[in-house]
Amino acid sequence: MTRTVLLWLAFALAAGAADQATIAQGQKQEQRTCLPCHSLRIVHTNRLSRAGWNKELDKMAGWGAKYTDRDALLEYLVATYGDAKPVAPPEMTADGRK
Repeated sequence: MTRTVLLWLAFALAAGAADQATIAQGQKQEQRTCLPCHSLRIVHTNRLSRAGWNKELDKMAGWGAKYTDRDALLEYLVATYGDAKPVAPPEMTADGRK
């Protein structure tokens, strides 16, 4: 019984590490793919479902975006800017302007 629990725990930790590696790769992909055309603010203010982000990536590919790891980018966007994530307050300058 203890052996089964330890194996399950090891598997769960390995799966979490793989997810974090995918998320990190997706963030790098965001830098390479999205920044050439627009600021990340436009990406980071969206909150879309997996289907919504998938559709958005298809649209961007149609406009010429080149992905080397589309799956990682999708995982990153869903994990970080999915429809269940709260929208961060706008960044303000020192004098209070947006």
